[in-house]
Amino acid sequence: MFTGLIEAIGTLASRTGRGEGQALIIEAPSIAPSLSAGESVAVDGCCLTVVRPGTDDFEVFASPETLSRATLADRPLGAEVNLERALALGDRLGGHLVTGHVDARGTVERYKPAGESWTLTVSFPPDLAHLVVEKGSIAVDGISLTTFDVAGDRFSVAVIPETHTRTTLHLRRAGDAVNLECDLIGKYVARHLALAGAQTGLTEEMLLRAGFQGGRG
Repeated sequence: MFTGLIEAIGTLASRTGRGEGQALIIEAPSIAPSLSAGESVAVDGCCLTVVRPGTDDFEVFASPETLSRATLADRPLGAEVNLERALALGDRLGGHLVTGHVDARGTVERYKPAGESWTLTVSFPPDLAHLVVEKGSIAVDGISLTTFDVAGDRFSVAVIPETHTRTTLHLRRAGDAVNLECDLIGKYVARHLALAGAQTGLTEEMLLRAGFQGGRG
């Protein structure tokens, strides 16, 4: 479990095929010495297991499922990636609950200055629309952000200078792919409502007619 607060930026140093998966070596001198074999680390928002810790780098394994959903398979060697170690019980939860299980890739539409901050606009697959809500939480490349201007298959987030500088967002340009993970609690609520609706005949349209506006940004 993670919080979406990036601790360090690493560099993708090596990629080796292992069956249908890949072994990745990440250069990250600031956190590599603190990692142990078997623990989890989020790499651009993907929860991966450390298989070999080192002094200046560490090795992780990316499964076929991770590679099919996330951007790691397309990142070139030398690319910078966001890193976060797993949350320890009792730590402050500064962002939101992030599992590191990427739902889908989004696409950067715009990233432009807005006063002293920046506004990032991302498009996403339509099947995530019910999980992306106004003023909700979302992880973009592992970064905990708050959505606004949710409309159709797009949302925007405000990026403060600290986040712009300390993550890879300052490298993003229009057309770039990013990893998206929707809010965990929202997923459970959506699943519960879907099952309840299937059992009782309740539909989203019926809720809207009754005045319920949840999930519509």
